[in-house]
Amino acid sequence: MLVMKFGGTSVGSPEAMKQAASVVGKMKSRYEKVIVVTSAMAGVTNRLIAAAKAAESGDLSTYQEAQKELLALHMSVVEKLITDEYEQATLAQWFKDRLDELGRLCQSIAVLGELTPRGLDVVSGLGERMSAPLLAGVLRSMDIDAKQVDATRLIVTDNSFGNASPIMDTTCEKCRQVLVPMLESGTVPVVTGFIGATKEGIPTTLGRGGSDYSASVIGACLDADEIQIWTDVNGVMTANPSVVPGARTLPRLSFTEAAELAYFGAKVLHPKTMLPAVEKEIPVRVLNTFDPDGPNTLISKDGATDGSVKAITAIKDMSLINVEGKGMIGVPGIAARTFGTVAKHGISVLMISQASSEQSICFVIPSESGRLAVKALEEEFARELARRQIDRVEIMENVVVVAVVGAGMRGTPGIAARLFGALGEHGLNVIAIAQGSSEANISLVVTKEDADETVRRIHEAFDLSGTESGVSATSANRI
Repeated sequence: MLVMKFGGTSVGSPEAMKQAASVVGKMKSRYEKVIVVTSAMAGVTNRLIAAAKAAESGDLSTYQEAQKELLALHMSVVEKLITDEYEQATLAQWFKDRLDELGRLCQSIAVLGELTPRGLDVVSGLGERMSAPLLAGVLRSMDIDAKQVDATRLIVTDNSFGNASPIMDTTCEKCRQVLVPMLESGTVPVVTGFIGATKEGIPTTLGRGGSDYSASVIGACLDADEIQIWTDVNGVMTANPSVVPGARTLPRLSFTEAAELAYFGAKVLHPKTMLPAVEKEIPVRVLNTFDPDGPNTLISKDGATDGSVKAITAIKDMSLINVEGKGMIGVPGIAARTFGTVAKHGISVLMISQASSEQSICFVIPSESGRLAVKALEEEFARELARRQIDRVEIMENVVVVAVVGAGMRGTPGIAARLFGALGEHGLNVIAIAQGSSEANISLVVTKEDADETVRRIHEAFDLSGTESGVSATSANRI
């Protein structure tokens, strides 16, 4: 059994939709049972969210324009790829109904003057609810038996609107009930990604990029042989090719390595995607819809054992917060209070670094939360600041976290020397460092101005372009 997920760019135009359908047809000839999970067409979710937020401020013209534009976008695919008149009419009515629903929702939001997380989930999931029937229709036009399935029938979640988590036992039971009979009859289910529903049937979303997660959840529930993530790049690369021209596709990664890369900003995979696959040890493959026979990356339990550093990624738009003072030495509870305060304000911490002297704690958070964090910490430690037990709570804005990832770094001597030697040789300053006990990742904080050059120099220091070993992108996995 194969689960295939297509991202927004893979279904973002008539040409892309046709190519995606062609890829499904190719895989259907290789696998007896195929499930397709689709994102909304590229840009649609952002358009829907913008319409809802405009309605909150009383602007109804934005959603009205969105209705027209989104109908035209989806109908352009129908007109170019589907010739059956009944199918055309059915899809046209479906799109109209979904966009009328958008109108009613936006009008309600405008009346209330409030966009709740629950309401936003309903609005932002409409894109998938239009793309799934559209892709199913395109598949049928290519003589592939396909049927749309709304994931609210399958994926049962908690009520954490905007970032819901599946309740796996119930979800798996529903997946087996709904999808297995379809698969046994030879039908290709085309499932809406990104969305689910609570036990009460209230629509939820799995977070931005959650269509990957949808595919992984469904694959785990049905014990798929492989989960494929179809996107617009040739797998997972050693670095961002727009920053490092010599970046190449990685043929294999371990689950641990892929999770580290996803967490630290690699956009090919959603950070939560691997979780259900890891539990069932189901391989995840990342491929390019527009180059289906080109290089791709297979992510599995073991991955590749060769090499030390595998890839480098970076998260921009970060702020470094530093809590510093000689009076912190040996005082219990400072760290707990620091991170408890940050957590109380819903601020996510991406990286932590503390010297053994305990004179300072620094951590990295998204830039938009920087000033809030400083204010909250100054209030929390007002007494310590007054007594000079803590000297200052300061912020350094516009920093970048560069993550150097590779399971092979574990137990390999000289990695740090090679890494920092390369940076020192080129005058690149490292502001903070963190490394977990797993040794699969070394994280560095650098200035925004030094970030791209830091990535390039590390990539060069570890020969990730493969010039020394003779490895090139053309040697990556092919299917």
